[in-house]
Amino acid sequence: MNLTSEFPCQPNRREYSRVKTVVPFSARVVPSEERESLLSRVSNQTAVDLGGLPEIQDQALAEWLSMINRKLDLILNTVGAQKLGFNALPVRQISISGGGLSFHSQEPFTRGDIVEVMMVLSAGTSVALYVYGEVVAADRRNDSFEIGLKFVAMGDEIREEICRFVFERERQILREKRG
Repeated sequence: MNLTSEFPCQPNRREYSRVKTVVPFSARVVPSEERESLLSRVSNQTAVDLGGLPEIQDQALAEWLSMINRKLDLILNTVGAQKLGFNALPVRQISISGGGLSFHSQEPFTRGDIVEVMMVLSAGTSVALYVYGEVVAADRRNDSFEIGLKFVAMGDEIREEICRFVFERERQILREKRG
């Protein structure tokens, strides 16, 4: 599947599509001793190789088993995300794109800080993510700060997850405007 043609989130004049949304979200500055091994990832995503499963000739049975397998994966991912604290994240407004995100914070951040973000993006299915960003903007706004992050230590798979979410959120906004 070529996501570059399917999702309009690729760079266009140095910008990605951006959307404002409300998601479970938290951010913390990464201490310098933790910075060497950063890599954005889906929380608790595990791959299990069950070996060569036999092909099932009965199409209806195969579909039922596939549905049960998807439900079991969802349950396992939900339990794993709860254990890691994703279910207790406060819900906050952010502005997100494939290149970074911005949010309001009561605590100050400094340009150049590396920040770990835990968030849950829901577009059809929910995905719990750890992403990392460098603070590129930290502006005082009355009694809070507006923080801008540029994503770092991020592979294509995670960026595509974010782009998929942005695309789906944009579609939802357009449907709401129409109707």
